[in-house]
Amino acid sequence: MSEDFALLRKPEWLKVGLPKTKEFKRIKSVIKKFGLHSVCQEARCPNMTECFQAGTATFLILGDVCTRRCRYCNVRKGTPGRVDEEEPERLVEAVKKIGLTYIVITSVTRDDLPDGGAGIFARCIRLLKKEVPASRVEVLIPDFGGNRDALDLIIETGPDVINHNLEVAQRLFRDVRPLGNYDVSLGMIRHINESDANVITKSGFMVGLGESNEDVSSLLFDLASVNCARVTIGQYQQPTRDHWPVRKYYHPDEFTEFKKNALKMGLPSVEAGPLVRSSYHAAEMY
Repeated sequence: MSEDFALLRKPEWLKVGLPKTKEFKRIKSVIKKFGLHSVCQEARCPNMTECFQAGTATFLILGDVCTRRCRYCNVRKGTPGRVDEEEPERLVEAVKKIGLTYIVITSVTRDDLPDGGAGIFARCIRLLKKEVPASRVEVLIPDFGGNRDALDLIIETGPDVINHNLEVAQRLFRDVRPLGNYDVSLGMIRHINESDANVITKSGFMVGLGESNEDVSSLLFDLASVNCARVTIGQYQQPTRDHWPVRKYYHPDEFTEFKKNALKMGLPSVEAGPLVRSSYHAAEMY
C-alpha cells in the first residue's frame, strides 16, 4: 500500500493551504469553547479554509471515535465514550455564537447504541428549529445499522435536508466499507423520499479508489432510481499510508463530465469537482 501511495503525486489543483485569518481562528475557537467537534477538522477536509472563512462549519456529534473501520476515513476508530446528553444544547449555543443560518450536522457511526445515535440527532434538530427558527438544518447521517425506526425518528423531526453518503461504487463497497451495506444505504434514500416529500434527499461519493467509468455511471443510475435530489462527487485523497490508496487523480474536466452524465440521468442538482465533499456549498445546493 505504501508503494501505491508513492506512485501518484498530488496534482496542483488539490493543493490547498490553511491560512491564519481571523475568521478561521474564530470558528476553531468557538468549536473548542463549547467542547464540540467539527468533521472539517477530524476528517482533514480540503475545504476547511473556504468554509471557515465564510463562517460555516459542519458539526460532528456523538464524539470523535467511530465504531466502523472504513478504509478511506481518517476519523479515529475504536470504542466510543458515553453519550454526552448536553451536546445538543451546546451545539445550539455555538450556532448562535458563530451566527450560522445553514447548519450541517453529522456524526461518527455508533453501532454501540441501540438507536445508532438517532435520538441525539433528533434533539439537535428540534432545538435548532426552536432556538434558531430562521435556520436551515441539514443532517449527514450514518446507516443506523439498517434500523428503520431510527431513520423514521430523524425524518419526523423535519430537517430540511437528509444526507446519507454511499461514498464508493458498489463494486468496491465491501472492500472499502466492510461493515456497511450498499443496498441498505440506497434503501435509506428511497425510504426518506417515500416517507416525506418535503425533505430533500442527498448523497455523495468519492472517485479515485479504483472504480471504472462504468462503476460511476452505475452508481449515478442507482441514485437516480431512488429519486435522490442532491448529489456530490469528489476526489478521494488518502489521509495516511495506512489508508486505501489513491488509484487515480481525476482532472477537473472529468468531473465536469460526471456532472453532465448525472444531470442527463435525471439527477436534479449535482456538485462535482476535485475538492467537493458532502457538505461543500451545502447552502447553495439547498
